[in-house]
Amino acid sequence: MGKDSRRRDSSAILNTNNMPKKQHDNRHRGKRKSQSGHAQKLQGILQTSSRGTGTVMIESAKDPIFIEDGNLRTALHGDMVSVRPFGAKRKGLKTGEVIEVLTRAKTTFVGTLEKRGEHIFAAPQETRLHIDFIIPEKFLNNAKVGEKVLLEMQTWDDPRTPPEGHILKVIGKAGEHETEMTAILLDRGIHSGFPTDVARQATALQKKASSFLKDALATRSDMRDVPTFTIDPEDAKDFDDALSVRTLEDGSIEIGVHIADVTHYVEEATPLDKEAHRRGTSIYMVDRTIPMLPEVLSNDLCSLNPNEDKLTFSVVFTIDGSSLKGRNTVRILDEQIRETVTHSDHRFTYKGAQDVLDGTSKGPFQEELEILHNLAVKMRAANKKQGAISFDQEEVRFELDAHGTPQSVYTKPHYETMSLIEQFMLAANRAVSEYVKEHVGDDERLFLYRVHDYPNPDRVIELVELLRSLGYTPRVERGTLSAQELNRILAEAHGTPEENMVQTATVRSMAKAIYSLQNIGHYGLGFRDYTHFTSPIRRYPDMIVHRLLKHYLLGHRIPRHQWKSFQSLSDEASLAERTALEAERASIRYKQAEYMQARVGQEFDGVITGVTDWGIFVQDKVSHAEGLVRVRELSDDYYLFEKSKMRLRGTRKGKIYRLGDDVRFRINSVNVDARQIDCSLVVGR
Repeated sequence: MGKDSRRRDSSAILNTNNMPKKQHDNRHRGKRKSQSGHAQKLQGILQTSSRGTGTVMIESAKDPIFIEDGNLRTALHGDMVSVRPFGAKRKGLKTGEVIEVLTRAKTTFVGTLEKRGEHIFAAPQETRLHIDFIIPEKFLNNAKVGEKVLLEMQTWDDPRTPPEGHILKVIGKAGEHETEMTAILLDRGIHSGFPTDVARQATALQKKASSFLKDALATRSDMRDVPTFTIDPEDAKDFDDALSVRTLEDGSIEIGVHIADVTHYVEEATPLDKEAHRRGTSIYMVDRTIPMLPEVLSNDLCSLNPNEDKLTFSVVFTIDGSSLKGRNTVRILDEQIRETVTHSDHRFTYKGAQDVLDGTSKGPFQEELEILHNLAVKMRAANKKQGAISFDQEEVRFELDAHGTPQSVYTKPHYETMSLIEQFMLAANRAVSEYVKEHVGDDERLFLYRVHDYPNPDRVIELVELLRSLGYTPRVERGTLSAQELNRILAEAHGTPEENMVQTATVRSMAKAIYSLQNIGHYGLGFRDYTHFTSPIRRYPDMIVHRLLKHYLLGHRIPRHQWKSFQSLSDEASLAERTALEAERASIRYKQAEYMQARVGQEFDGVITGVTDWGIFVQDKVSHAEGLVRVRELSDDYYLFEKSKMRLRGTRKGKIYRLGDDVRFRINSVNVDARQIDCSLVVGR
């Protein structure tokens, strides 16, 4: 589908007499309905589609209100709006109209300049925006047709005319690698460079590294003589965490989880802190990292680089030595949280550490790695028994040429050393949260938790129906599925033809983990108390946790009048995480589409990842690129969509296409700009 077919024809509605008839009729039909006595006004966040329709979820309602094309007025995706419901329904949902835009989600957008007649328009990069911006010549800022630009939308009150945009920055020629990656970031308000005052402060701190260390040695626990090392991806440049291992005289094992003490350097309300707060997290694109902190901090002063003394914030576990023997669980004798000074003796990659564990490579700390691996395996088993749900999520990586064009694609290999690190980071995060719970009274306790709610009841119902249709017998208790029950189902499905289908459907039933001051526990991990403590170089929530923890270790408390500001911090942290994830995924989808564009006409092995009444989504097993097979392409039969079973069924021949099925498909066409891949199934092979 081209850009013009998915958006309102902005050039036509410069004059209301030229308004497309469908929109004109919808707008007046909406007004007639709204005048029939339905005066109730409700508020919510608008979510729109590329078809020019939207939904608004009202907090007190079970289902959203559907907004038809022509009734959005001047509202855009993400805006807080006031809506008025109608009496009519569409697809089971109440319909309504937008009455007023209360708060704009954003006012700056990325678009590609196009000339239509005598006017210049910017077609938004965001496919959920149903309008184009008209750019007056005097506000072009030397931009040219075919270029991508960052623009600011001016006040827009009349839905009969397109919104006006003023160009703030020319990004570059559309389709070029650097342009597209930068556009993805700018469209989400992400800027790579640091303000001058922030960079200046970071450099000044880095120059004082030796004095920081000298002063800290007088008050901190000195653990520099304990065997310590980092284990990270091969391309990592910032090292948040390190592990230390030593056997004590009584035979017990001391494991130190050492975390970069970022907040020792980055004080509250300084330019550095404000910028880290604004960014919220580091962002990992296909070809670059946008760090939360300047590189002189993230890669140097704070990073636990090998052969350097560093300031750390540590959780030190003392473990019964008998935990290494047999299949018994890990018995923790003591946990201490300390401000420390550590020295990393070696920098392992995941593969390098794995090779040492496997004996395929000679390297240092083989005994220490074996101890950690032994304990991690048992910790993982105990967590799973307690309810931790484990999904094997593959990560896609690209090999790019000098122009950023993907030459090949592969999935990131998984090593046992990844699980080793994961288990000790989980243990440290949990220990910190439990410490605060045990040492700070309920009325005085302010803390930032990482929480994960139970699945939405409606999604549980859909999942249960699907599982039962496949012959499974999920046990529902109090309207939900326990984590242990989901693990049982996943184990039962392992190795079966429907394994992909069961795992995909289960993942989609899950809520999203967020940051919160309210401790509701972490459903997916099976933990009652959990936080994020282990990545302060790249996550601002971890910095907040470090500061709160230091207050509590000193016996201090957070004044009540400051609590409200922490609620805002938690909400902003969750939003920053979602924004970063959107940018990362957008960069991957763009490269997947670009990769497939060079392979139009070729066939691939895939799996069905989605089923709708208009078609099925298929995902290539290697690149994980996802394409759409439209129902009209399934010409061998007339297919009906059976939502409860997540499948299409042929009415004459009985052929079934369902979620998780393996298929062979062909790439028919690719729209890289829209990240849209159209496919057809290859049958009879």
